[in-house]
Amino acid sequence: MEFDVFTLLPEVFPPYLESSILQRARQRGLIEVRVHNIRDWAADKHHVTDDVPYGGGGGMVMKPEPVFAAVEAVLGAGPQACCPLILLTPQGRVFNQNIAFELSRLPRLGLLCGRYEGIDERIREHLVTDEISVGDYVLTGGELPALILIDAVSRLLPGVLGDPDGALDDSHASGLLEYPHYTRPPEFRGWKVPEILLSGDHAKINRWRREQSLARTLRQRPGLLERAPLSEADRKFLEEISRSSDSQKP
Repeated sequence: MEFDVFTLLPEVFPPYLESSILQRARQRGLIEVRVHNIRDWAADKHHVTDDVPYGGGGGMVMKPEPVFAAVEAVLGAGPQACCPLILLTPQGRVFNQNIAFELSRLPRLGLLCGRYEGIDERIREHLVTDEISVGDYVLTGGELPALILIDAVSRLLPGVLGDPDGALDDSHASGLLEYPHYTRPPEFRGWKVPEILLSGDHAKINRWRREQSLARTLRQRPGLLERAPLSEADRKFLEEISRSSDSQKP
């Protein structure tokens, strides 16, 4: 999969992209990330990419000319564009695992990182094809959200993770929070690994993990259960632990 990132701060990206899983994915040709400096398309000698907002107010606004020039030079113009262009913005649809799956099915993505007070609205209206937010808070730019999106989407691609089923067990992949994990030693400071994980009975282990996911989701993010695909056994288990919890209340 290919990612084309348009930014005013290209130096932000290499440290993360050249580390760990994403680095190996790039080396193996599973993903390609090209980072484009929008300033390279500014027409004036000072490479100006921002200006004061019409109507007054604080902050600066990213100018349309260099952004359009950069994106159209790399991705193409209008209907001839080779892929969607996503603006990373607090005003976009909130990013989640379902959107990551949706995007992972595309061969190429363009990512536009805003800065300053925001972008000229004509960029949003006539160039951007989608808008994504990483949460209901404001950052100083779209670079961190772009890295979050690249990471979340890349790990869903075949071959990126060492475990081919690893992404399927992640929190939110099944609509639930992930179950607890343990590793050696079997006892640490008197805290023991649950016996069932040492039993070798994979059917019981799988059921224990499912129940742990259900219990953790009920405790920490109960709203997720409204949308999660639940079996009859899942619903029965949730009813049991809910009754148990209610009976312990004073």
